[in-house]
Amino acid sequence: MSVSDARLAQIAARHAEIEARLASGTLEGAEFVAASRDYAELEPVAKAARAVVSMREELTSLQALGETDPEMRALAEEEIASLKAELPEAEHKLSIAMLPRDSADARPAMLEIRAGTGGDEAALFAADLYRMYERYAAEQGWKIEMVSANANELGGFKEVVANIAGTGVFAKLKFESGVHRVQRVPVTESGGRIHTSAATVAVLPEPDEVDVQIDPGDLKIDIYRASGAGGQHVNTTDSAVRLTHLPTGLVVIQQDQRSQHKNKDKAMQVLRTRLYDLRRAEVQGAEAEARKAMVGSGDRSERIRTYNFPQGRVTDHRINLTLHRLPEILEGPGLVELIDALIAEDQAKRLAAMDS
Repeated sequence: MSVSDARLAQIAARHAEIEARLASGTLEGAEFVAASRDYAELEPVAKAARAVVSMREELTSLQALGETDPEMRALAEEEIASLKAELPEAEHKLSIAMLPRDSADARPAMLEIRAGTGGDEAALFAADLYRMYERYAAEQGWKIEMVSANANELGGFKEVVANIAGTGVFAKLKFESGVHRVQRVPVTESGGRIHTSAATVAVLPEPDEVDVQIDPGDLKIDIYRASGAGGQHVNTTDSAVRLTHLPTGLVVIQQDQRSQHKNKDKAMQVLRTRLYDLRRAEVQGAEAEARKAMVGSGDRSERIRTYNFPQGRVTDHRINLTLHRLPEILEGPGLVELIDALIAEDQAKRLAAMDS
C-alpha cells in the first residue's frame, strides 16, 4: 500500500501540531495526558513517514541530477538503483505503522490459565504454561504478579490468574488466548503411554478504574472461611471473598490473601477486567466476521497450539508454523519467534484487507 505525498504531509503536520502543544506548557491534567498519548502513538508513524519522504526526495534529486549532468549520470544511476530497492521496504514499514491500533494494545493484561481435559496432567501442563509466560515476561522486562492460584498436590494449577504490566503487554500476548494442547508421557503414567491433555489460556486487557464503573448496588458480596492450602491462618479467619455481579452473573472468588480487604481489592480488579472484556466483545461483535480472517478470534474454545514432547516440536495451528524448539519455547525465549510470527501474519492480513 503506497502512501501519497499528501498523506505524508498530513502526518508530519499532525505530529508537529501535537509536539507544539506539548511544548507550549499550557496543557494540564487530562489534556496533557491525552496529548502525550496521541504523541506516543503518532511518533512511530511520523518516524516511518520521515524516512519515506527523505528517500523519495533523494530519489527525485538524483534523477534530476542524472538528467542535467552527464558526468554524474553513472553515479546517480547507481544510487537510484539502491534507493529503488530500499524504498518499498520503507513504505511497507510505514503501512504497518499506520494500521489501526487496538485501543487495548498498550494496556497491561490479566493472564488466566485453567487446566482442561487430562486431570492432574492438565494441571501440570497449566503450571508449565504459567512458567513459560513468567519467563517470557522477564525477557520483555515486564512485571508479573500472581493474583490467585488453585494448586493440586503435584505442583500443578487447576487455575492460576496473574497481572502482567509493562510496555505493549496486551499487543504481544493477545494471540495466546485459546486452547493449548500437550502430547507427552505424564509423570503420573506408569505404562509410558503418550497422553493428550489441554489447558485454556485467556489474556484480557486490564482497564483503568475510570473505564469500568461498578455500581455497589450491582454487587453481592459474601465473606467466608478460606479453604485449601495456605496455612493455619487461612483456615481460621473469614477472609475469603466471593463477588457476584448481579447484572451479568459474573462470579469472582478470591482467598489467596490473608486479609479480607486485600482479597476484596483483588476480586474487584479481576471483576473489572472481566467486565471490560465483556464490553469489548460486545463492541467488536459487529467486526466478528472480519476478525475471523485475522490470526484467531481470541475465542477461548479455539485450539490454537500443540506442544508435542516426544517430537520436541510446537505447532501453531492458526498459521501452520511448526518449530522443533520445544524446550526453548517453554523456557520463554523461544516464544518470541512464535509471537512475532503471529503478529506479522495478523499485520499482513490486515494490510491485504485494506488493499482489497
